[in-house]
Amino acid sequence: MANKVTSAVMRQGLRVLGVAIRTEKVVFTFAVLASAVYGGMTVASAWALGWATQNVVLAAFDRGEVTTGALWTGVLLIMGTALLKALGVAGRRILAGLMQYRMQARSRRDVTKQYLRLPLSWHHRHPTGQLLSNASSDAEAAWAPLAPLPMAVGVVVMLFTAAIGILFTDLMLALVGFFIFPAIALLNLVYQRRLSPLVTRAQQLRAEVSEIAHESFDGALVVKTLGREELETDRFRRRAHELRDANIAVGKVRGLFDPLLEALPTLGVLAVLAVGALRLSTGSIDSGQLVQVAYLFTLLSFPIRALGWVLAELPRSVVGWGRVQAVLDAEGSMTYGETASRPDGPASLEVKDVSYAYGDTEVLHEVSFDVPAGRTVALVGPTGSGKSTLVQLLVRLVDPASGQVRLDGVDLRDLPYGGIAESVALVPQQTFLFDDTVRGNIALGLPVDDERVWRALRLAQADGFVAGLGDGLGTHVGERGTTLSGGQRQRLALARAVVREPRLLILDDATSSVDPQVEARILYGLRDRSQASTVVVVAYRMATIALADEVVFLDRGRVADRGTHAELLDRCPGYRDLVTAYEREELERATLDTDTDTDTDTDTDTDTDRRPGLEEEEIRA
Repeated sequence: MANKVTSAVMRQGLRVLGVAIRTEKVVFTFAVLASAVYGGMTVASAWALGWATQNVVLAAFDRGEVTTGALWTGVLLIMGTALLKALGVAGRRILAGLMQYRMQARSRRDVTKQYLRLPLSWHHRHPTGQLLSNASSDAEAAWAPLAPLPMAVGVVVMLFTAAIGILFTDLMLALVGFFIFPAIALLNLVYQRRLSPLVTRAQQLRAEVSEIAHESFDGALVVKTLGREELETDRFRRRAHELRDANIAVGKVRGLFDPLLEALPTLGVLAVLAVGALRLSTGSIDSGQLVQVAYLFTLLSFPIRALGWVLAELPRSVVGWGRVQAVLDAEGSMTYGETASRPDGPASLEVKDVSYAYGDTEVLHEVSFDVPAGRTVALVGPTGSGKSTLVQLLVRLVDPASGQVRLDGVDLRDLPYGGIAESVALVPQQTFLFDDTVRGNIALGLPVDDERVWRALRLAQADGFVAGLGDGLGTHVGERGTTLSGGQRQRLALARAVVREPRLLILDDATSSVDPQVEARILYGLRDRSQASTVVVVAYRMATIALADEVVFLDRGRVADRGTHAELLDRCPGYRDLVTAYEREELERATLDTDTDTDTDTDTDTDTDRRPGLEEEEIRA
């Protein structure tokens, strides 16, 4: 079983390397050539050292003098080969790094582009921490073998050149030294089989640690307010310790096998020196040949080790590549048509028999309603009635399981890519601001002048506080807008949508953090502006709902009723109970504040008189 796993990892790893070589053919070719120059010059330096030993060093001992020509020849040979070898090293490392980092950058761009292309339903099934890991550590791991790859391929020249040089120098010494190669190959095979599953596990744990860290950081507010610091720290600690142990296991295997792989060539050199000393005493070889052969054997271990470095990175590369490819191969359900939408004027909206489910849980069932152009419709319903899911369908973040959503009579699926964004703007329930300026967060790349930005801010009732900021439109709002209040962030998000002058504006409870007076001014402004949009607003405040031309009441994923606010208050008990709950809560809160200001004894007596009646009513209910 282990043999099958190792061979499978080897095949997959070689395929990954093949992708990189085909993608970066020119860079890889020059990197290999630079490595070949290094390998050839390393072997040539052995010959130069042997020539200098025989013709300079030993000649000086034998004759007591050295000719100037021989000395300069030895110096030039050694310095020339060293210089070319240095150029080969520099070229190999620079080009190998260029190849590796370009492939990593390409993978990150491809993964990120795929994230933006895939529908929201796909993102619902994958945790954010995993997606971050795919775009960062997995992309890095996939191309980790590219750093030593050109060196490993190029120094094969060194391997064959050195082997041929040894054979031509002395056949007997070559046979003695070559006995070490089968031992190195066998040891390297055992090494890879032991290392492969450990590296695979370590890479998987890196992704899991990243996922937990992202959850803890992203949920910092929840963690701190609920006092879960110790629990989150413990959860992260356990997985981090697992990663530590996995890396230690990898280190133990490498710590055991690396010295053995380094020692075997050294043992080969000692055997060559022992046999070579005997042959030197019999006159079969001279001292220069023995030095040359011994030095060449020290070089032979390096190409083998270089190949081992590539093989050691293959298991991690295969895991990273597999996780990246899972994203790149993901199929989204979003297809687009070629029907152009109307260029201007308020849009009409029609929702016809729309159903949607998360897995086996159906959240919308045959929902139908229409919004005439230029009208304002409020979507009202209790928590879990499907309002936010319906909003996602209206802007085609997801497609319905059945039914149609039509804009000006055209199914959203028939509009071209980007066609919805040209006509529709959404202000989501959860406001997100980028770590950018106020202007950058509103324009988001849209080529608009400052006057248009200020006009959108005035409509969103945000111009006052923006003008009071230190740098006005140029003020940085911090990560996720941390320097602003919740209401300020919502108003900037509303200005971001309005500045695009959408034909259909959808507000998903987008003014919940704004006080009712400001909210009323915003909604009046949306209705009365010269380029009014069709507006769909998810709301729960009665003051907000009352501004709508029509109300659609959702309950348990269905349209329970629709009509004007007054009509539904009169005929729909569920609607009446829901929309008056907020006002009742506000009234009770105001009454409580008033009672607090009155005499304490009177308060107590009144509460005593009222309590039995309330209990009886609750029991009867």
